[in-house]
Amino acid sequence: MAIEKVRQHLAQWQLAPKIIEFETSSATVELAAQALNCEPARIAKTLSFLIGNHAILIVAAGDAKVDNTKYKAFFATKAKMLAKDGVLEKIGHEVGGVCPFGVNEDVTIYLDVSLKRFTTVFPACGSSNSAIELTIEELEQYTPYQQWIDVCKGWQEEDI
Repeated sequence: MAIEKVRQHLAQWQLAPKIIEFETSSATVELAAQALNCEPARIAKTLSFLIGNHAILIVAAGDAKVDNTKYKAFFATKAKMLAKDGVLEKIGHEVGGVCPFGVNEDVTIYLDVSLKRFTTVFPACGSSNSAIELTIEELEQYTPYQQWIDVCKGWQEEDI
């Protein structure tokens, strides 16, 4: 089970006990925000894409949307989300629980700047009913990410 892989990953820093498990689903930004009683923007959603045959993850704020122009400028290819039936195999987590912890070794992870406006955010933890609250510094420390990127829209004042 993917949540066990996340527990093992976070146990390196004694963080496994901080994982929150809900009795209800937290599989979408809206459901997670309801379960956590927080604004949807603070949900750190993890989006999975394919570049050629290589899977990548982009962790972004709950109110952010991938901007195709920015994505193409950064990755030099059109944004192509992973098909739902390929997420478990390529990433190591099921849709609804995809997170940047305990993923398959060949997955490249990016953090989007849309998250930087918050003190803490809530990424999922490998299941459709889990999350953890982390500061941005903790997210950086516990996520094996490659770099911060700016590929989202809809979250900045000028976008709204």
